[in-house]
Amino acid sequence: MSKQGNIGVTSENIFPIIKKFLYSDHEIFLRELVSNAVDATQKLKTLSSVGEFKGDLGDLTVHVKYDDNTITISDRGIGMTAEEIDKYINQIAFSGAEEFVEKYKNDAASIIGHFGLGFYSSFMVSKKVEIVTKSYKEGAVAMKWSCDGTPEYTMEETEKADRGTDIILYIDDDNKDFLNKDKINGLLTKYCRFLPVPIAFGKKQEWKDGKYVDTDEDNIVNDTKPAWVRKPADMTDEDYKKFYRDLYPMSEEPLFWIHLNVDYPFNLTGILYFPRIKSNIDLHRNKIQLYCSQVFVTDSVEGIVPEFLTLLHGVLDSPDIPLNVSRSYLQSDQNVKKISNHITKKVADRLEEIFKSERPQFEEKWDSLKLFIQYGMLTDEKFYDRAAKFALLKDVDDVYYTFEEYKALVKDSQTDKDGNLIYLYTTKKDEQYSYIQAAKDKGYSVLLMDGQLDVHVIGQLEQKFEKTRFVRVDSDTIDNLIRKEDSGKVTLDEDQKNALQEVFKSQMPKIEKTEFYVTFEALGENANPVMLTQGEYMRRMREMSSMQPGMSFYGEMPDSYNLVLNTDHSLIKQVLTDEENACGETLKPILADLKGWQTRQADLREAQSKKKEEEISSQEKEDMTNTDHKIAELHEKANTILSEYANSNNMVSQLIDLALLGNGMLKGEALSRFIKRSVQMIGQ
Repeated sequence: MSKQGNIGVTSENIFPIIKKFLYSDHEIFLRELVSNAVDATQKLKTLSSVGEFKGDLGDLTVHVKYDDNTITISDRGIGMTAEEIDKYINQIAFSGAEEFVEKYKNDAASIIGHFGLGFYSSFMVSKKVEIVTKSYKEGAVAMKWSCDGTPEYTMEETEKADRGTDIILYIDDDNKDFLNKDKINGLLTKYCRFLPVPIAFGKKQEWKDGKYVDTDEDNIVNDTKPAWVRKPADMTDEDYKKFYRDLYPMSEEPLFWIHLNVDYPFNLTGILYFPRIKSNIDLHRNKIQLYCSQVFVTDSVEGIVPEFLTLLHGVLDSPDIPLNVSRSYLQSDQNVKKISNHITKKVADRLEEIFKSERPQFEEKWDSLKLFIQYGMLTDEKFYDRAAKFALLKDVDDVYYTFEEYKALVKDSQTDKDGNLIYLYTTKKDEQYSYIQAAKDKGYSVLLMDGQLDVHVIGQLEQKFEKTRFVRVDSDTIDNLIRKEDSGKVTLDEDQKNALQEVFKSQMPKIEKTEFYVTFEALGENANPVMLTQGEYMRRMREMSSMQPGMSFYGEMPDSYNLVLNTDHSLIKQVLTDEENACGETLKPILADLKGWQTRQADLREAQSKKKEEEISSQEKEDMTNTDHKIAELHEKANTILSEYANSNNMVSQLIDLALLGNGMLKGEALSRFIKRSVQMIGQ
């Protein structure tokens, strides 16, 4: 029997589309052809198991071979008759070819793997393709089919001793790089590593006479029973760890894993590993490998699993996810959505189970788990609802609490006079030590929130927790952070406040994009004389801006700090007394003059406030300008006197440096000066 004809594609033929639009994906030809060979083998095994094939199965290994011009994929599966070639190859197994060509000519990813076109991926790399096949059916005649990349083909009877199919690819000049042992081996490892039928490529080698030589044993490139298709009951911890090492040879041992095995309402198997995540999120993405019936599809699983789960490592396998689909298809496909939701639920279930049954180990691993869980809580509302039961807060003494446990711990002591529950936290335990200690001295607990996502989680928890605020321990004085009663009254008059303000402000360091303000609090004589605080809101906005481009304007704003002077402390009182003794007489006439001009300024403003703009005469405007100028001049004169005094007062510089030191801001030359000054003052 011999036959010639045209492949059943009308309008434009399929080959230019395959060549042109699939060129960037042309390496998948090997995946498609080896997968087809495995399918044919699996079908024969099924027929044998139900008694429809009574022959000897024998060795079912699929062989991949190459020479200078060809790549051949051979199987001992069911093979094809002439009628089956006509049906599955010549008709391309789909109807409406014109509509198909028009619909998919610009969507390369959707062609291969649909409508029986997997075989035709071979033409992406071949100038001619031959099929030599013999059906398993009794009395079957071997057939040879040949096509040179046009719609024309030839089919004729041939000789073939054994059942099965050989696909022979005559590689075209543009794709000769595929005729390379390492290249083929790499593609087989990538796409066919876990196929359920042995795949042989070349022979195993041994070291002999100073070089590697082939043995008689086939080199099997795949593991036909990978860990995820085995029953969890048959797997040991070491089996799971070994599989992880095979997938990610350079990675640290995983924290733990989830073995998925779902058969309703969809099919899904796989193993997801929790890696040891420390910080950089993007560093660990795209480590989940997606398979379709053990055939590798992709390691870019966005859209198939929720975004936060892309931080996990491992394998997912589902025949319900097509081999080749567009990203938009994945995101709208109902099966994919169900799989995504189910995986989220399974991950949450497993974490909760570990937390309940192995809490000490869970706490030990929390610092590595934390980033992953927080990312999930921030990006997936359903996951937050589940995670709220096992997410942990850690205090500065390394004690761990669930959300409910911590609330119960601090509710009585850390509720302010307005009924708000205040959660104190630190981001840098060592640098903020003095603030932490001040909180502890009051009997308060302080959380350690030093993770990459903590500032975002804090915002989320403030929304979730009723009447709760998170404040960093250095954002204000401890009495102001958790205000139990009205604060102590500062007894200084305005002249004293102005004098102290200028004395300290004039000696503050000049730091780029940093502003300092001097404020007053009556904190008690046993509290620190000075401290540096930074407001919670702006600092938090700046921290968030570093991770959210849309908030970058906060990052451009200067840092703002308050130098808080404790007016009850003897050292502050001493500075004020010294200043009054040193500058009082000199300042007295200036301040008296200033008060007079300020009274005049107030009178002028009141008079002008009763008039419309056009009713104010030029003389009145000039009078106001001169008054403003005179007041500024007197202020500058007074400030110069106070600044000169402050320059000569070591105590002022020492107190400022103490505040900076307590906030981790005293470094380099300034720190050296502080140490020398301390030695001098001790020796006095």
